[in-house]
Amino acid sequence: MKISIIGAGRLATNLAPALQKAGCELVEVWSKSQASAESLAALVGCKASWGRVEAATTEADIYLICVKDSVLPEVVRCLHAGRESALFAHTAGSMSLSLFREAGHERGAVFYPMQTFSKQRQVDFTRVHFFIETNVHEDECVLTNLATRLSARENVHYLTSAERRKLHLAAVFACNFANHCFALSDEILRSADIPFAAMLPLIDETVRKLQDLPPREAQTGPAIRHDDNVIGLQRAMLLDQPGLLAVYDSLTHSIQELG
Repeated sequence: MKISIIGAGRLATNLAPALQKAGCELVEVWSKSQASAESLAALVGCKASWGRVEAATTEADIYLICVKDSVLPEVVRCLHAGRESALFAHTAGSMSLSLFREAGHERGAVFYPMQTFSKQRQVDFTRVHFFIETNVHEDECVLTNLATRLSARENVHYLTSAERRKLHLAAVFACNFANHCFALSDEILRSADIPFAAMLPLIDETVRKLQDLPPREAQTGPAIRHDDNVIGLQRAMLLDQPGLLAVYDSLTHSIQELG
């Protein structure tokens, strides 16, 4: 199976080397940016193309589309011509499978690795869960086999678009919002000239506990204990930062409501 990677951002920068390492045949990396396409293609030893997405190869069997959600429908439409028999698979958490049929492409699919990615760190795909959805039943086997080259078979799941949207929403809370709280914590610490490194053992233990306890049971802190005196003191410290106070109040209320 010849694979083309459409995109050269955070996910593609992690996925392409992992596929190469797993013995997959990468024939091309496409990116809107020449520099990004050439850099990733050089890393995995394949051709590069750039500019208009129509310039991407027509020789691939599978096109893994790793682009922003906002441009995904247009990329799918532009890729369709000349590649009618190929398998297209997008990698987005909240985008529907139906966008392929809307673009006139029958062999559309989803190949969603649920993980946070950056260009500075290579992800260990052996622990990543993959979520697959296909228009053609046979393509489910194709993508399952591809996913199991990267991760364990028990980490590969079939989800509908509606189910995957819920999964992605949960991931936003578990990852994106949690990381934003880390950023807010860092700002508070900076105001007292305390390094964020002081938080890392606490964060590590918080995550480790989730291996053994449901999140509700792992919850600690003044909100779950209803320590109103501490909550009052902390709210007073935030009176000159109404935006941060609103976040504090909202999370405190949510913790107490969930119990």
